[in-house]
Amino acid sequence: MTTSTPPGLPRRADAYADLDHVYAQCSGPGGLRLAEHMAEAMGVRPGSTLVDIGANRGLQTCFLAKEYGVTALALDPWDDREDGRPMVEHIVANARDWGVEDRVLALRAGVPDTRLATGSFDFAYSTTALEMIRSLEGADGYQAALREIHRVLRPGGVFGLGEPMHLDVPIPEDLLPHVTRGEFSWAECFTDLDSTVAEVAEAGFEITHAEYAADATQWWDEFARHDPFAKADPEGDPATLRVDAGRWTSFGVVVARKPG
Repeated sequence: MTTSTPPGLPRRADAYADLDHVYAQCSGPGGLRLAEHMAEAMGVRPGSTLVDIGANRGLQTCFLAKEYGVTALALDPWDDREDGRPMVEHIVANARDWGVEDRVLALRAGVPDTRLATGSFDFAYSTTALEMIRSLEGADGYQAALREIHRVLRPGGVFGLGEPMHLDVPIPEDLLPHVTRGEFSWAECFTDLDSTVAEVAEAGFEITHAEYAADATQWWDEFARHDPFAKADPEGDPATLRVDAGRWTSFGVVVARKPG
């Protein structure tokens, strides 16, 4: 059974039009539009189990539970940058607000140390999260995270990865100072689509779909206008995106299957 939206009909994410709220509850570009795009590409179906890895405040998790009928476990090991509370507390509160507290659970854990049983889930979902592991722990840490995701999926289970990525071009000279500054710099975190596909395949997955998202520019524009940290620092990420003007920064989606 598929859950795709027929052409010409409103998208599910359109019902959640307060983008200031959405971006305050999600990390990175795309928000609930990204969650819908990913769910359609993955073939998420009602009654299935899903683990959301790096769930942030869990708004995408709640969207998937409400709009696609999944039972979801939202993992996040971090404390919130804004109020210092554990992300899992925000996940629980959002699940209650969305009326899906019976289908969304929260666990303070990350990859590769989930301690979850092997073969637990039909779907694994991760957006704007694993690229930070690449920055913190390098290629080996990133690969360990992918292998853990592979382990917790049942045979035949589907993994959907949505990440900020860059096009397969050199960093423009005028952009270089912007993407190399600060903790979790974009140059450290982002890679290109082909490299990401190779890393996912190396972890044991069969790739079923890979793309630079057609809406990447729109998602980044929304991020610059609605993300609370971007709005508070217009000379930070918004300035990077203005200088870039679509020459290097994009957003990639990879969907893969665990054989079996």
